[in-house]
Amino acid sequence: LGADGRMALLTRAPDLRQAEFTSVLEDIRIWEDAADARPENDLRAMLAEFGVAGGRLGVEWLSYGLPAALGFRLREALEGFAELGDASGLVDGLRVVKSPAELEYVRKAGELADRAYDEAVRLARPGAFEGDILAAMQGAVLRAGGDEPANETVIGSGPGALMCRYYSGRRHLGDDDQLMLEFAGTWRHYHACLMRTIRIGPPPERQRFLHDAAVEALAACREALRPGRPVGEVFDAHARVLDARGLAEHRMNACGYSLGATFAPVWMDSPMFYRGNPMLAAPGMVFFIHIIIFDSDVGLAATTGTTTVVTETGNEPVTHASTELVVN
Repeated sequence: LGADGRMALLTRAPDLRQAEFTSVLEDIRIWEDAADARPENDLRAMLAEFGVAGGRLGVEWLSYGLPAALGFRLREALEGFAELGDASGLVDGLRVVKSPAELEYVRKAGELADRAYDEAVRLARPGAFEGDILAAMQGAVLRAGGDEPANETVIGSGPGALMCRYYSGRRHLGDDDQLMLEFAGTWRHYHACLMRTIRIGPPPERQRFLHDAAVEALAACREALRPGRPVGEVFDAHARVLDARGLAEHRMNACGYSLGATFAPVWMDSPMFYRGNPMLAAPGMVFFIHIIIFDSDVGLAATTGTTTVVTETGNEPVTHASTELVVN
């Protein structure tokens, strides 16, 4: 992107038509795959054409698209050509406050997340196969015109309900079981996430206690998420509620993050809700607040979460699924 607004893209051949079809770019250049390919040299030549030799260039060193090995090669290629500075977070900072048009996409994504959860509630019964539940949830999003999410839906039952990540190997639900879900509705790559634990069979009193604590913590987090206030206060509210109930060792050290238009491998965006984060919330920011309680001592999970938009006075959820403990 030149100072005059001129834009150009250097990419591989498989991405040429993708860029032509999905972007406004017209100047698209291809570097050729080969054993001795050096796209960093092609980039240097393109930068010279843009007249930036001797200037200062920003590089997103913290980027999924720039592995360390390629970063070293880029630095070597531009040695003596231009001064490189760390521009990580620059684009994220410009994206964190959403436009009214973007918020419409986020709200649509929220509708799709609610549809997916309805499918999970319908199917999560004794004997149900996790794979069928997962297929129905994602099918609800895709049939409505939504997209694949930027990372896998987290689904786990039994001992797998205490996992924060997707894992391979689906199982059938038992008569006395639990199903944990963390998933997204996705519309034009904009994400709205939900998190829930569904109970199969009568819940133990301990699990009801954990669930009530999670719902209380979610309400406290929403109360703390206000424009002009540090987002670290959201985590403080989460910790205050759970620690007061004796659950400090069973909670996480963060309780949510920003969402937007993201691509694989992850839907998470900055900023994150952790202790001491000084970034101020502002109207138009979108956050996924999640409360995760994993009691490994007794093998029980309690989770709840919602996606919400910061407003002028507080925040407004775009996902509307009930936080009541579903017992099937």
